[in-house]
Amino acid sequence: MLRLNLLLAIVLLGSCVWLIRTSHESRRLFVALERAQSESHELQIDFERLEVDKRAQATPLRVERLAREKLRMYGNSPTLTQYVSASASSPMVAPAAPSVAPPAAASGARP
Repeated sequence: MLRLNLLLAIVLLGSCVWLIRTSHESRRLFVALERAQSESHELQIDFERLEVDKRAQATPLRVERLAREKLRMYGNSPTLTQYVSASASSPMVAPAAPSVAPPAAASGARP
């Protein structure tokens, strides 16, 4: 009987240690989960902010303004269009560009 009681006491102590260890582990995992969810929420907010910034940067008016200012691109119009005709006996040579100023960008009208 003494051996049985001793064996049961050891099993009970082992069970208590196992219960404490698993509850501590579950608390640790819960804290890690909360931290990951918080970080995920912050990353989602950053992603949405960047998406709004991307849409703002890609508006047609901004792209057209940058094309005019930085790349010196202008819309085509009959005054700026050059027509080249190719004949079989002469090589293709583009005529000199006319010195016509591009339409003013401040008017807001598209050519």
